[in-house]
Amino acid sequence: MTRKTFLLRTDPELLAALNRWAADELRSVNAQIEFILRRSLQQAGRYPPEEKPGAGKNQAAPGADGPERDR
Repeated sequence: MTRKTFLLRTDPELLAALNRWAADELRSVNAQIEFILRRSLQQAGRYPPEEKPGAGKNQAAPGADGPERDR
């Protein structure tokens, strides 16, 4: 998985709380932020991204290309 870097400015008290929570969960602050964001997005129904309508319809099922030919 490719990771993107970005700057996050936050209140020092919020960062201290994140540090404590991450330590309690044996995670880095970065991993804790990712965990929180991912869980929040999943609860909101926004992660993983929904499959677009019609996606995958053109994929043939195994054996759907017609009868087998004698070889």
